[in-house]
Amino acid sequence: MSKPIEINEQQFQEKVLDSREPVLVDFWADWCGPCRMVAPVLEEIAGDYGEKIKVVKVNVDESPATASRYGVMSIPTMILFKNGELLSTIVGFRQKEELKKIIDSNI
Repeated sequence: MSKPIEINEQQFQEKVLDSREPVLVDFWADWCGPCRMVAPVLEEIAGDYGEKIKVVKVNVDESPATASRYGVMSIPTMILFKNGELLSTIVGFRQKEELKKIIDSNI
């Protein structure tokens, strides 16, 4: 079963932009209540999709340049990348089924 992995700014190019499979990036912070609410949903998504997509987490307090580069103004923000290209941006908490629809329509 796949699980979300935490990455930092130095790993972003390799783990997200250079990834062969689509990547759902969760921009979050420890102090963010809605981020804590979406975390178990993203764990389920990582498990459901297995090797089809990667789910990674980027802490905006530890990686502010990456968050800024992608215009993250509020969290949680989830961005779906495929072949290094931004496909979809989701801001705020979403139910699992809504996230799955967005992922499925883009991969």
